[in-house]
Amino acid sequence: MEIVIRRISAGDRETWFEMRKGIWPEAPDDYLEYDMDEILLSDRDAVFMAFADGAAAGMIEARLRDYCEGCETSPVGYIEAWFVHPEFRGLGVAGGLTRAAEDWARGEGCSEMGSDTWLDNEASIRAHLKLGYLEAERLVHFVKQL
Repeated sequence: MEIVIRRISAGDRETWFEMRKGIWPEAPDDYLEYDMDEILLSDRDAVFMAFADGAAAGMIEARLRDYCEGCETSPVGYIEAWFVHPEFRGLGVAGGLTRAAEDWARGEGCSEMGSDTWLDNEASIRAHLKLGYLEAERLVHFVKQL
C-alpha cells in the first residue's frame, strides 16, 4: 500500500470536514466549519492529509502556539486534531501524518511539538507514546455556573 501525505488545499475541504466529524461526531456542523477557512489562510496553521492507494485515509491539523504545557521553548508546534479512518489504522498513516506536522513545525523554527488527548482516550495515548511523545502532565478542567 502506497501512502502519500500532502498539505491540503481548498479542494480538500469536504473530505477534511468529514474527518473532523470523525473526531467530534457529536459537534454541530457549524461548530466544525467555523475556523476551516481561517486555518486554510493562516501561516500559523497547517493541515496534512494522508492518502492510501489514492483513498483519503487520515488528516492532522497542526498549529504554532506561543506556549504548550511541558514545553520549554516558543513557539512550539502543536497537534490540534488528528484522525485516521479505522480501516487505515495500524498501517503507518498516523506516523506519516505526525512526521509531516513535525517537519512543518521544525521548518517554522520549532524544536518541540505538543499535543493532547482526553484522559480516557487510551488509543490516542498509546499512539502518542508509540510515536515518541512523552506525557507532560494531566489537567482537570472545572466549571462553575454564575
